[in-house]
Amino acid sequence: MTPLALFFAACSNPDPRVGEIDSLCSSVFPDNEPGAAVLVMEGDKVIFEKGYGLADLETGSRIDGDTFFNIASVSKQFTATAILQLEEKDLLKLTDPVAIYFPEFKSAIWKEVRIKELLSHSSGVPDGRGYLTREEKIVGDEDLATEYMRDLDHLNFLPGTAYEYINPTYVLLGKIVEKVSGEPFTEYVRRHIFEPAGMEKTLYFDRDHQELIPSMAHGYEYDDVSGMPEERTAGEAPEEKDWYEYDFGEETFFATRPDGGIYTSVNEFAKWEKALRDNTVMSGAQKEKAMSPRTLVSGSPWSDYQNRPNTWYGYGWFIEPATGTTPERVYHTGDNGGFKILAARYPEKDVLILVFANRADWDRYALFLALEQIVLGS
Repeated sequence: MTPLALFFAACSNPDPRVGEIDSLCSSVFPDNEPGAAVLVMEGDKVIFEKGYGLADLETGSRIDGDTFFNIASVSKQFTATAILQLEEKDLLKLTDPVAIYFPEFKSAIWKEVRIKELLSHSSGVPDGRGYLTREEKIVGDEDLATEYMRDLDHLNFLPGTAYEYINPTYVLLGKIVEKVSGEPFTEYVRRHIFEPAGMEKTLYFDRDHQELIPSMAHGYEYDDVSGMPEERTAGEAPEEKDWYEYDFGEETFFATRPDGGIYTSVNEFAKWEKALRDNTVMSGAQKEKAMSPRTLVSGSPWSDYQNRPNTWYGYGWFIEPATGTTPERVYHTGDNGGFKILAARYPEKDVLILVFANRADWDRYALFLALEQIVLGS
């Protein structure tokens, strides 16, 4: 929806939330810089959809609801859905030890780690990619990301007893999908998830065919981000920002697919939300299983990612159970290169809030809460 169309829509059906959302997002994402696409859906109606800033600084193309972003770790819910589909078809069990699928892994620890612990970030498997060179981190693939597991001989904790958010275990889940289904992971997801959901343009990153990504946004940065806190703000930026491209080929943009490789738009993702509500891609029972609290995130000494009070991880989603002041939040965040993503759903309210950004210098949780206050009044 163009800004003019948004204006006329607001006039014909006045909703005070539209102006409030626009004012808030305009203050966070300035014009003529990298920015974001924002969408809010209530019931089956998109009540707000607008782009802010530039998708490509070189061409000057602007962000809108059809701009494609790398949604990074928000991709994990699609991998989890693939596993749950295969479980429902009795092709695997979530209690299966990982050793069944990877006999080449030498250590007996893999007899203790089960699929459900890979899904819930409670496996105890450490992230062993520290050995990778800078070049490998930039262009590494799925095999490289999991290579260290062949010789891994220890766990950080007993499986199922703690939370540690790592990416390689979701890469491992993608390999299990391939072994069980007999299809390449990306083809399985396309046929069994994207197509049934009506996500006809959504696709996984392909380093050799980036031209296939429609209306692609590039990720951007203006400063060295090593050691910076996740929730930093533009207020900490220099007055004159020297933006540079920060995605595949530049810096630590992990190009693996099951843990973070999807490119999509907010308009396409809204179709995913409808498919989840309608049980199009998985049954209600499997959806409840995925979106139920499994692993307590709050207070974990092993990982600080989304480590806040009243936070759990399910299978592919973070969950913050309802309290006296807010409804249940079921969401995921994503960070990759210059991309910073939020996809939050409120099942009790049939509300979806999306912010897909190609810059990382904004406080995601603060914007999350502010949008929630406007939309839900909570």
